[in-house]
Amino acid sequence: MTAHLFRFALAFALAAPSLAQQRAENNTVPSTAASAAATADGEVRKVDKDARKLTIRHGEIKSLDMPPMTMVFQVKDRAILDRVKAGDRIRFTVEDSATGLVVTEVRPAP
Repeated sequence: MTAHLFRFALAFALAAPSLAQQRAENNTVPSTAASAAATADGEVRKVDKDARKLTIRHGEIKSLDMPPMTMVFQVKDRAILDRVKAGDRIRFTVEDSATGLVVTEVRPAP
């Protein structure tokens, strides 16, 4: 390796904070598209326990760049399906996972 390339590599390595430093400074893990989560308000339109899915009419979800619509979501925990019924107004958390959008939490809307 030439002296010039060595100095460049060393300068870059010293200037770039490590992942451990980022976590310590921010007390967070850097986000990725696969782990993006958002909270939104909506109305349960259908509960499908066999398919483990909820159909929700929701408002805009800005952090997921999603306009208002009615769509079907997977649920992370089957117990969520026992706590809601069609017509319920909810606030829900949805996570963008490798398998699609997954509802991870549901509570009554304020």
